Amino acid sequence: MAIMCTVAVSFEPSFPVPLLALAVRDELLMRPWEAPGAHWPRHPGLLGGIDLVAGGTWLAVDPAARRAAFVLNGRGQLAPEHGRRSRGELPLLAASGAPLPADLAAFDPFYLVTAGLTGASMVSWDGAERDETALPEGVTVVVNSGADPAEPRAARLLAALRAGVRPDPAGGWGDWLGLAAGQGVAREDDAALILRRTFGDDLRYGSSSVTLLALGPDLVRYDFAAVPDEPGPLVLTRVL
Repeated sequence: MAIMCTVAVSFEPSFPVPLLALAVRDELLMRPWEAPGAHWPRHPGLLGGIDLVAGGTWLAVDPAARRAAFVLNGRGQLAPEHGRRSRGELPLLAASGAPLPADLAAFDPFYLVTAGLTGASMVSWDGAERDETALPEGVTVVVNSGADPAEPRAARLLAALRAGVRPDPAGGWGDWLGLAAGQGVAREDDAALILRRTFGDDLRYGSSSVTLLALGPDLVRYDFAAVPDEPGPLVLTRVL
């Protein structure tokens, strides 16, 4: 079974807050990180959680520009060991409005979602070919097989988001908060948004953090939660 990060983007241009996102980071649970902050002097104004191994991030937000970027591991041909670059650089570039490198051969496969007030787009790289697509209006769920509505976790989350009421983030996250906590699905289930896995005796992998993000002309809301080991409600910290 594949294990992956997940990003759900809801883009509704006619709404007061057109861009909402729910993002879950999955990683080896022993890999160290710090909660969102202004961690990168070379990228002033950007906020995000920092990966302390490679120094990059899985999610970066530029509040002033009303722009965010999310990176997910992809599938395909890995980059050569010598000269390999961290995919954690990519959200910092995209959120700051800088172009990606023309040659992506130094990066392992990825999906990079960039979102703002005018919509969202996704760059994919499989180790050989680069592609860029605009995401449609409405809800899109991206996992490590891309915008793949047949993947069990994406299918369940997509159906729940489309069937539910889109929250007004000025007042709270409504039903999205329960979805983000993984309520109703065991963490071992293939369709679980919040997961835990153990490989061998003690190599533990799973969902380490959840972000709920809203971008509008008059509102930026950025909430973050570390995922507890035991199932239960998320304790959100308001970043913005």
